Amino acid sequence: MAGPPHTGHAALTVAGSDSGGGAGIQADLKTFAAHGVHGVCAVTAVTAQNTLGVRAFEPISPALVVAQITAVVDDFDVRAIKTGMLATREVTGAVCDTLALLSGIPLVVDPVMVATSGDRLLDYDAIECVRARLLPNARLVTPNLREAEILAGMPIASLADARRATARIRQTGVAAVVITGGHLDGPDAIDLLDDGGTVLEFSGPKLESRNTHGTGCTFSAAITAGLARGRDLADAVAAAKRYVEGAIRHASPLGGGRGPVHHFWDK
Repeated sequence: MAGPPHTGHAALTVAGSDSGGGAGIQADLKTFAAHGVHGVCAVTAVTAQNTLGVRAFEPISPALVVAQITAVVDDFDVRAIKTGMLATREVTGAVCDTLALLSGIPLVVDPVMVATSGDRLLDYDAIECVRARLLPNARLVTPNLREAEILAGMPIASLADARRATARIRQTGVAAVVITGGHLDGPDAIDLLDDGGTVLEFSGPKLESRNTHGTGCTFSAAITAGLARGRDLADAVAAAKRYVEGAIRHASPLGGGRGPVHHFWDK
């Protein structure tokens, strides 16, 4: 896949490292590259994981996370930022403080709380920090169903529930919310984008595949890359959904569990 022409712009991911290469900063950087955007990163935690699950992780010191962010934004033309796994309240707080100084750059928050395998990736006491301090500075938050239930404080069993949940999440001050609908019942995966003015539905088929590791990271990274390239939000979300569908369809089995998607499929 040759990919689109490179813009010379950069996108920053602030996230954890996945030793299996399917999620986290590895997925984000591959997604940025596939969209013709130079990827820079600030590693928040190092995980020991594979397609079967997370075996261990250790957070990076908050000071070093901040140093990584400031180093890249001082030198590169960063046009969009996304956050992923923040791991601890201390790291989350340091990231919030630093990104508050970069409010002119669109921020996409992937509120990584629980891995697909069920492993918890965010301290309980860090969740309120995300809700109260990170989301008010964000252009978009991209929770999956389980994360949306945590952020909204309500169960989500239907599309109507998801609409109510987006409204609740926007009360945090975030500009827009997209809840991915792959875990709702029904033949289609319907993502809801609520920007405070309209609620848009993006529908696609549910794909039967075990190669879905890193789909949340990849989706939010694709939106971030779209924003870095100057797309409006709805267009970036629609394009990201198409990209993830293709990445799942074209993936080859890797590992013994949930394998990664194919980030460089020929669009």
